[in-house]
Amino acid sequence: MTLFEKIIARQIPADIIHEDAQAIAFRDIHPQAPAHILVIPKKPIARIAQAQEEDAALLGHLLLTARTVAAQCGLAQTGYRLVINNGADGGESVPHLHIHILGGRQMNWPPG
Repeated sequence: MTLFEKIIARQIPADIIHEDAQAIAFRDIHPQAPAHILVIPKKPIARIAQAQEEDAALLGHLLLTARTVAAQCGLAQTGYRLVINNGADGGESVPHLHIHILGGRQMNWPPG
């Protein structure tokens, strides 16, 4: 069971700011920006590379949830970045698909 599955199951605490039948969003415990929120599917998908065609609606839901959460956190006016890491070289540290919402400061380009 991954760290995120334990958060979904309420086996470990998290600062949850949104939850619905398909997804949950919570503040990152090691924030990389003033606002750093993770949006994860409740369905365990290890990474975006392992998502299947039948996950298309769920993937769309995750993006729309990220938009909603960013707006609720006051990031819509000034902007924010969405990041999905895939695999070790992509910076993935938890093998459960998740979207990072980063905001509250100017983002640099290129990243990382």
